[in-house]
Amino acid sequence: MNNMAMSNTAKNSIGNEVHHSIADLARRLHDVPEESEHDDGLLRSVTAAAIENVPGARHAGVLLVDKKRNFETIAPTGPVMSQVDRIQVETGEGPCLQAAWNHQMVLINDIAGDPRWPAFSARVVNDTPVRAGLSFHLFTHKGTIGALNLFADEVDAFSVESEEVGLIFATHAALALGAVRQQQDFRSALASRDTIGQAKGMLMERFSIDAIAAFELLRRLSQDTNTPLVDVARQVIDAEKPVKA
Repeated sequence: MNNMAMSNTAKNSIGNEVHHSIADLARRLHDVPEESEHDDGLLRSVTAAAIENVPGARHAGVLLVDKKRNFETIAPTGPVMSQVDRIQVETGEGPCLQAAWNHQMVLINDIAGDPRWPAFSARVVNDTPVRAGLSFHLFTHKGTIGALNLFADEVDAFSVESEEVGLIFATHAALALGAVRQQQDFRSALASRDTIGQAKGMLMERFSIDAIAAFELLRRLSQDTNTPLVDVARQVIDAEKPVKA
């Protein structure tokens, strides 16, 4: 077998491994357990697979930022990833934040020589082994934005192939978050319905009114106090609970 044939065989083998990894993640996305309450499990699979399959990637994680600018790192593959995110939060700048806020992919080939985020770059070079980065915008969901972030310990570590494969894993990360949060929203809606129902029952018994009148009372209290309906219901339930001696 000549060198060209061997090279093509190696590339095909690597490509098959990537496709198998992606296929496995896709299957897992359709099998998120109903009792799952956290993003970490499936996302850890995504970030772990990303550093195995994205050429050049050594560290990976997902950074979430809500509308109050609260930051959270999810599924980091190691302490270096968490440290880089912490530097971004403390300096208020960096490729991950830009990708999250501006809905784009951000490539940084040489952190030490890149002028875009001077405070971030100086601290990363001084405090970590990271020298290159690749970040992908994930989604905007109810005021929360996210980015999948990949980092390398060598300059110019990321290629066009890295960008293409990284984008696939970013898509899976977005789907994973979406699947879990959809379940969380559904459970939250059910809990709210049960809370409101319990409060209605208490008002019906206390004031000898029907369900429609009880709900209207809760609704008026919500409007008059500018308080979410479910919070008013909780207050009614707490007020009706017997005081412990």
